[in-house]
Amino acid sequence: MTISISVNGEGHEVEADPDTPLLYVLRDDLELNGAKYGCGLGQCGACTVHVDGMPVFSCLTPVGLLEGRKVRTIEGLGTAEKPNVVQKAFQDEQAAQCGYCIAGMIMRAQALLDRNPSPTEEQIRVHMQPNLCRCGTHARILRAVHRASLELSLASVTGGAQ
Repeated sequence: MTISISVNGEGHEVEADPDTPLLYVLRDDLELNGAKYGCGLGQCGACTVHVDGMPVFSCLTPVGLLEGRKVRTIEGLGTAEKPNVVQKAFQDEQAAQCGYCIAGMIMRAQALLDRNPSPTEEQIRVHMQPNLCRCGTHARILRAVHRASLELSLASVTGGAQ
C-alpha cells in the first residue's frame, strides 16, 4: 500500500503495510538512521521522534496512522556543522558515551523545550524518564537539557535565534 507521510518538512510516498512501525520506514525506506532500534517495545526511547510536536516511540507507531501528520527526526533539527541549541548543549555537556540513546534523548528534550523553554529540574526529570541510557550518562543528559533551557531563555531575552 502507498502511504504519504511528511518527514522533516518533506513529503514522501512509501510502499508499506499500514501496520509497519514508523522506525522501519524511517531507517529502511527513507534512510534516516538517527532513530535507533533499541527494544522494539517502547521501553527504552532510542527510537524517539516527534509526531505533530509530541515525542513518540517510532518502534510502536504504525506508519498507517501518520497520513496528514508531521514527523520530525533528529535529522530535522540541525547538522553536525550547525547543531541546534539542544544538540549543542548535549555536545557541550559530553552527554553521550556510546551515543546509541542520544538521538532519542535529544528528540525527547526538544519536545519538552518546544512546549516549555524554562522547565524546572523536576519537569525535566519527569519528561526525560521514559528514555533510558544504559551507559549511565543520565546526569550529563539532565545537565544538557538544563543548559539548553538556559540558552533558550537567554536567547529570548537578548532576541537571539534558536
